[in-house]
Amino acid sequence: MLIEYNNKEFHTSKDLALSVVGGRWKIAIIYHLLQTDVLRLNEFEEKLPDINQRMLIRQLRELENDRLIERIVYPVVPPKVEYKLTDMGRTLDKVVYAICDWGDEYLKFIEKS
Repeated sequence: MLIEYNNKEFHTSKDLALSVVGGRWKIAIIYHLLQTDVLRLNEFEEKLPDINQRMLIRQLRELENDRLIERIVYPVVPPKVEYKLTDMGRTLDKVVYAICDWGDEYLKFIEKS
């Protein structure tokens, strides 16, 4: 089976899924939106201090293009922009929490080594 999405080809739905949520920051972004319904850019920067603003915006745009998050722009000065998970984005809760739990177990494993 060949899946075409965003001008890319994937051989399985698993490849597609990893492409959508893969990357250094996407799981962390989704995790924080699961913890707090709505976040602004500066709040992401506080929660993810190691990410630069350019990369954060890029990851947010990719998640928005994949319809996992929604970007809400308020017509005020200065501009106010908020991000929240879509219904599809919220379905990642079990996946994200499982990855976090696995990370805790893996940390224990490497600390024993």
